[in-house]
Amino acid sequence: MAMASSSLSTWSMASLRSALPRSPSSCPSPAPCLPSVPFSAPSPFHYSARLSSGRGQAKPVRSFSGLAPMTPLLSVGIGVANFDHVFSNISNGSKFYAMRHGKHVPKLNRPPDQRRALLRGLTTQLLKHGRIKTTRARASAMRKYVDKMVTLAKDGSLHKRRQALGFIYEKQIVHALFAEVQDRYGDRNGGYTRIIRTLPRRGDNAPMAYIELV
Repeated sequence: MAMASSSLSTWSMASLRSALPRSPSSCPSPAPCLPSVPFSAPSPFHYSARLSSGRGQAKPVRSFSGLAPMTPLLSVGIGVANFDHVFSNISNGSKFYAMRHGKHVPKLNRPPDQRRALLRGLTTQLLKHGRIKTTRARASAMRKYVDKMVTLAKDGSLHKRRQALGFIYEKQIVHALFAEVQDRYGDRNGGYTRIIRTLPRRGDNAPMAYIELV
């Protein structure tokens, strides 16, 4: 249609008036006519109120309507099914991420670098001795890292071995883990550690626990 194709270009008031239906006075009697609709120039701002200054002069206040159609003729629904193509899209190259709901990370009262060093040391000691005693919060936090090291060892590839060497402090423990993991955990899919609660620590009454390899 001519009106739908011309709606995508910039319109003037003369083209708007020519595109509108004629009034009943100028329309022949046998043909039905649509009532005329007054339109103004498309603008995202409209003057909704006036504020009077101290000198008695009224100043118009502009209110922003960003979701209004860019072409007001299309708002009456003449030959257009939806407004998807009349809104301006703004792309500034930003990335949007979902909110981190439920992503709780145990802080362990330490900054990130010290917290990672603590978890690496606890994981190394558990793989070396098989059983250690620590607080319940530290035992729960290090559990997933121990399971990850065992999973890397079950894969057995060179890339997984280098990943384990980058996390565990002692190299001999990594080689021993990769050599013995298939005989010990070959048939087990996850759950390589066990936490056993014990008496609170004397002094600060911190909850303690034993964590051991299954």
